[in-house]
Formats: sequence, structure tokens, C-alpha cells
Amino acid sequence: MYLKVFKEDVIDGLLKAANIIPAKTGAAYLRSIWLKAEGNTLQILSTDSNIEFSGNYTAEVTEEGLAGVQGRAFVDLVKKMPAGEITLRLEEDGKNLLIEQGRKRYKLPVNEVTWFQNFSDFPEANSVYWSGDFLQEVIDKISFCISDEDTMEAIACLSIKPMEDQYIEACGLNGHQFSMQRFLNDELHALLPEDGILLQKKYLNELKKWLGGDEIELNIDNKRLFFRTGDKREVFTIPLSYYQYPDYNSFLSRLNSEDVTKLTVDRKLMIDALDRLLIFNTDNNRCTYFTFNGSEVELASQGQEVGIAKEYVDAEFSGDIEKIAFPTRNLIEILNHYQSEKLSFILTGTEGPCGLRGNDDPEYTVIIMPMKIVEETYYSEEEV
Repeated sequence: MYLKVFKEDVIDGLLKAANIIPAKTGAAYLRSIWLKAEGNTLQILSTDSNIEFSGNYTAEVTEEGLAGVQGRAFVDLVKKMPAGEITLRLEEDGKNLLIEQGRKRYKLPVNEVTWFQNFSDFPEANSVYWSGDFLQEVIDKISFCISDEDTMEAIACLSIKPMEDQYIEACGLNGHQFSMQRFLNDELHALLPEDGILLQKKYLNELKKWLGGDEIELNIDNKRLFFRTGDKREVFTIPLSYYQYPDYNSFLSRLNSEDVTKLTVDRKLMIDALDRLLIFNTDNNRCTYFTFNGSEVELASQGQEVGIAKEYVDAEFSGDIEKIAFPTRNLIEILNHYQSEKLSFILTGTEGPCGLRGNDDPEYTVIIMPMKIVEETYYSEEEV
């Protein structure tokens, strides 16, 4: 292998490749970045055995070949080199990769070529295009409600499912919170299998890092979800999961009941008040009391070591519930995912699911479970 390439052409791809590979642990194959010179292209590949990344970048190739180098070391070296042309050359015995730039010379050991395993090819038929920034927004609005525990199977996954009304529902659930973003995309709706797809949360952060604001190409086979940049230069793939996702319509339907209690407040004022009340939370007392009183809601929090806090926020209220409690930090996080100036809390009971909706977030719903009030200062969490 012998080629010349400009740092500025490949450094972005190298950084994306390095984001995937494990830093120190794992097999040498997984800690490697693979460099494949072919035609007039340098292909950069990396994997953690689940996620796969490949990118194709312009290069002047004199001799084609394949080399696997210690990923972190190679990327750190190139990142610290000045802009300009870099020469990559594999020694005749194939044991080292020589890296040259001007009078600078470096040598990195390479892995056995037999360690290399072919990556999954992007399926060309029936692919669809999607907005990269919209997908980032969907992940952001849903992932905070997905369980972090892989052992939780389906509720450790993002669910994306086509519905009969032509909408697509993206959902996340962790046992005490649920979020759903509905959106329209006819081509994606047709591509998705009837039961939808499940993507484990642990892959979503890496996907967000790779995504940009530009349009992306997407496709699915029976094992993986594929993403490709619009210029077809980079491919990012993640495995699909096959669990039985819970039927969330049972608790969503409760929000449409006639006997719900409804509280409407200014979102920013509520966030500001909760942020102050959070100071008075402790490990044992981590919630805020909501007491309803006509045109305002009383918010209260207390901790044995930090004292007592009480604030009042203007509100529109209708219903029979007098008092309810929510975990303060969780509620702040939820409110920050909305854009609407006014938000409505749809309360189904003191221990039933509470949905949040806003006029400027018409297809976005988050459900949070209240904290069961056991005593004046102690609470236990209910599950959806």
C-alpha cells in the first residue's frame, strides 16, 4: 500500500472512526482503524463489533492495499500534524505503516490482514432520504426516556413504528417515563416493517455524533439499519434488536378520558421555580408537591437538612385532584424538551400517568408517573 492524502480531507472521517472503537479494552481488531487504498480512494473503516463506520476520501493511490493500525494512536498523530499532504506506505514485509510529512517520519505496527472482516454493504434498493437534523431532534426528544440498562431488553430501545394513519411513532420507555414523537414521512413509512424497528439506546449517542444537519440516505435489512451521507461518502450502520415492545396505547388512552384533571402553566416560569425548589431536594425527598388552588398552583419542596421552599405559579386548572408529587429533576428535564410557551399537564390520578402536551409541540407527548405520597416527607416511585 502506498498513497498520498491531505490531512484536511481525512481528519473528520478519522475522528468519526475513532469515536466508535474502544479506547483500551477489547480485541486488537476492535481497537484498529483499517485503511484500504483502492482506485483513487482511501477507505477508513472501524467497528466495535456492533456499530460499523466506513468513509471514502480522495487520495493519490500508487499501490493498493489494506492495513490495520492502532486506531487511537494513528488518529491522535494525524490530528496533531499540520495541514497538508501526508504519505502512507506499508513496508515490504507488511509489518509497519510508514507515515511521512515533509521531514517528519513515523512508524506504526500493523495488524494481520487476516483479522479484517468485511463490513455490511449499504442496500441500494428502496433506500429513502431523511433530514439529519430532524433525526437528531427525534433522538434527543426520546432517548432520555429510554432505560440505560441493556438487561431491560425492549425498554432499553428506541421504537420506530409505522401506524395505520400514515404517521410514524418514535417512542421511548423506562418504566416511569414515556415519550413519543409522531411525524410524517411517506417513504420511510413504506420502508419500515409492520412491527417497526428497535434500536438500542447505547448506539444512539454515537449515531448523533455522526449525524449532521444535511440530508441522509437510509435503508434497512433484516439485521441492520443503514445510514449514508447524501454524497455517498460515509456509511454508518447499527444492529436491530428483536424484542416485544410494550403496548403503550393502554396508558396513552387514559389521557383522553373525560375525567382527567388539567393544569396549564407557563413553561419557563415552571422551570425556573422547579430549579430553585431542586435545591431543597435530598436523596430521600426528591420531589416537588403540587397543590392546586384555583388560578395558581402551590409548589413545595423540603429536605431535613436543607429546609423548606414554597412558590406559587399562575395556572389554569380544572379537575378534582388536590395534591400530587413529581420528581423535581425529572420534571425539569422533561419541560426542557418542549418548545411551547404554555404546557398542559393531563393528570389521570394522584398515582396515574400524567401526560404533558403543548400547542407548539403538537405531535410530542411525554408521560411521567407521579410519586406516591406515603407520608409527608417520604415517597415511592410508581411504574407505568
